[in-house]
Amino acid sequence: MAKQQTFGDLALQKKLAARKMAKVIISEKNAKGTFSYRESTVDADKVQEFIQANKS
Repeated sequence: MAKQQTFGDLALQKKLAARKMAKVIISEKNAKGTFSYRESTVDADKVQEFIQANKS
């Protein structure tokens, strides 16, 4: 069976309502001198702000 697909205004509203997310991986240096990595999921339009706020 085929899936139902919507066209027109309803499909456009659903597409615009979906949030676009991005996975950001930040590296941090430990006290031992090794690096650890932390990943976060943020809105795609706020990636640069997140990176600037978490720079070490």
